[in-house]
Amino acid sequence: MISAITPWEIAMLAEKGRIALGEDVGRWLDTALALPGLQLAPIEPSIAVDSVRLPGAFQADPADRIIVATARFHRVPLLTADRAILDYGERGHVEALSAD
Repeated sequence: MISAITPWEIAMLAEKGRIALGEDVGRWLDTALALPGLQLAPIEPSIAVDSVRLPGAFQADPADRIIVATARFHRVPLLTADRAILDYGERGHVEALSAD
């Protein structure tokens, strides 16, 4: 399961050169989203609200806040290389696993 904001986040990171996908980001996303079992979790109103009310100190990046709120809402672990999210998980606010 991935948050509906995740494709946007991936596209932004690719455009900024912070990640390399090896092909056009649109084609990469189409391929990834077609994987069996992958679900795109919509941004429910409660997720949007929770993203601005996350417990503890957390960064201001709106996409990361929505991704964290989505994982908390669905009670699923979050696989990430984002150090801020991993640190937030270490403080017990979300289950975060390192992708590195």
